[in-house]
Amino acid sequence: MRTISPPVGLPALNETDLVRQVARRLTEAIVQGRLPPGSKVVEAGIARELGVSRAPVREAARLLEQQGLLVANPRRGFFVRQFAADDIDEIYDLRLCVERHAAVLAARNLTPETRDKLRRQIDVLHETADLDDPARQVEEDYRFHRLICEIGGNRRMLRVFDDLASELRMVIGLIGRLYDDPHEVARTHEPVLAAIEAGHPERIVALIDYHIGVAWREVGRLVREIPPLPLAAK
Repeated sequence: MRTISPPVGLPALNETDLVRQVARRLTEAIVQGRLPPGSKVVEAGIARELGVSRAPVREAARLLEQQGLLVANPRRGFFVRQFAADDIDEIYDLRLCVERHAAVLAARNLTPETRDKLRRQIDVLHETADLDDPARQVEEDYRFHRLICEIGGNRRMLRVFDDLASELRMVIGLIGRLYDDPHEVARTHEPVLAAIEAGHPERIVALIDYHIGVAWREVGRLVREIPPLPLAAK
């Protein structure tokens, strides 16, 4: 008798753009920890929960593999990527380099309109803190940092930031697990915005270093404490 995999809480989808919808649902499940690092993406079970065939699930898994969220194991399927401490160090090292410079550029380019966009994004972070929707809060957190890069105006730097998108969403999701009060996540962004508004480069870099550095340290600690799940490849 075949064993049916337990559900991971995925809502059914409509017929439009199934692959991207499946990818979005899988990303949410990964970020929220319902598909923990090292766990297998059971195509049949996911397809059953979402009310689709296995084909869009497989294509979505390939898409997430390209984005770095999943790893493929020949003849075994797809597994949620496990971050090692070295991975976290590399991600945050590059992130610091990008966001330090982006924030200084953003301060130089800041206009009343872009200032209002950043302020509004922090308001959105507080609003989503009341929704009990961790995936949405991860997305809005990511958007705040991307908006800084956009305002910075360096397109190639923004491209580097976007290349980190999926990995950043995963580590931002880990950060969310460190706070009992989701509003605290929103509050940690307020000094960063204040420094950008004030426009002093040294202060901006110091606040970015603190904001991202705290996350780097805590996520690194969390990753070291999470026991790795054995992948089928091992």
